[in-house]
Amino acid sequence: MLFRKPACDWLVVGLGNPGDNYARTRHNIGFRAVDLLAKDLGVKIDRAKFRGLYAQAAYGEKKLILLKPQTFMNSSGLSVMDAAHYCKLPPERIIVIFDDISLDVGRMRVRAEGSAGGHNGIKSIIGCLNSQAFPRVKLGVGAKPHPDYDLAAWVLSNFTKEEEKLLSGVIERGAQAALEIIDNGVPAAAARFNGSRP
Repeated sequence: MLFRKPACDWLVVGLGNPGDNYARTRHNIGFRAVDLLAKDLGVKIDRAKFRGLYAQAAYGEKKLILLKPQTFMNSSGLSVMDAAHYCKLPPERIIVIFDDISLDVGRMRVRAEGSAGGHNGIKSIIGCLNSQAFPRVKLGVGAKPHPDYDLAAWVLSNFTKEEEKLLSGVIERGAQAALEIIDNGVPAAAARFNGSRP
């Protein structure tokens, strides 16, 4: 019996919400990073499938699918699950790039696995994959201005002009970190990028 070769070697997912009104919000920094990665690889994420928008890209001899779920953040896992099943990929071959309020704007952190940490998009992915063992690239969007500030209102707010000046660097490093994970593994990516400054 012949087994179908996987449709791709890696799935790289950027998290965010669809729609122009969300494009510059804190929650959408994952979309921005995977869009930059697509640009660097010479493709555009504009094909509809997997309850999302995706692009196929070649990276050396590896085949990648770059995915932007269009399910809205809290149901991101449905889109990731569809793509993972199509590609026949284990969680360890799914890289997720997303916003993290525990990191200052301009900072980032690479991790091999972990809990959702209060992030509903990651919670959805963990639930749909039934696993926490997927690499993730966390991009800092800053903490709430004060403890009583509504979390949803904060992550759906736009960056300030001053914060935007720090973003291009961290978004670029986020895209680079995904490729570093593919090339050399999570420990090497963490050693290179964790603690890096704007």
